[in-house]
Amino acid sequence: MRQNVDFDNSLLAEFKTADTLVAGVDEVGRGSLFGSVVAATVVLPLSDVPRLIEIGVKDSKKLSEKKRQELVPLIKTVVADWCIGFARAEEIDELNILQASLLAMKRSVLEMKITPDICLIDGKYPIPNLFLAQKAVIKGDARSPAIAAASILAKVWRDELIVTLAEKYPEYDLASNKGYPTSAHRLAIQKYGISPEHRRSFKSCQNLPNP
Repeated sequence: MRQNVDFDNSLLAEFKTADTLVAGVDEVGRGSLFGSVVAATVVLPLSDVPRLIEIGVKDSKKLSEKKRQELVPLIKTVVADWCIGFARAEEIDELNILQASLLAMKRSVLEMKITPDICLIDGKYPIPNLFLAQKAVIKGDARSPAIAAASILAKVWRDELIVTLAEKYPEYDLASNKGYPTSAHRLAIQKYGISPEHRRSFKSCQNLPNP
């Protein structure tokens, strides 16, 4: 089987048994001005990781929105378990975005019905107080199929959440920008102020009235 050269096969080199349970953990929404930061965890046997490559899993940033949506049900048929966790805007304001992102990832891991043998965590920092074997992987969604799969699930889940909230807050064009700081979104904040779902600790959301 042809392996995707973009992925790093050395990440799990120390695990030799096919039934080793590997979890990929990633989050999305750190740079958004609006809404929760969302994380996903997938877990699957080491022997099934190549199947993620076969169905087309790759770095979610290299996939179209349509392709990510198409991959979600396929990923769910490959993995043994998956779960979503998130931290709300008020938690982001209280903790800071890094700690809230780690909290969202921790929640997604702890809600799993299957306990992994090793968690591959996207980013520079391990999850505090997880009490499971873990490895932080910089640019993990480009290096690990498991992390890439988690990234796709988290991205699609969060996008659907923001589109739903867009009906409640139509002035911010959230269905288009997904809460990220586009020029139109910034102008809307200046005109209308911030909503209860905006992250007050972010510079673009400060010193503005509530609509």
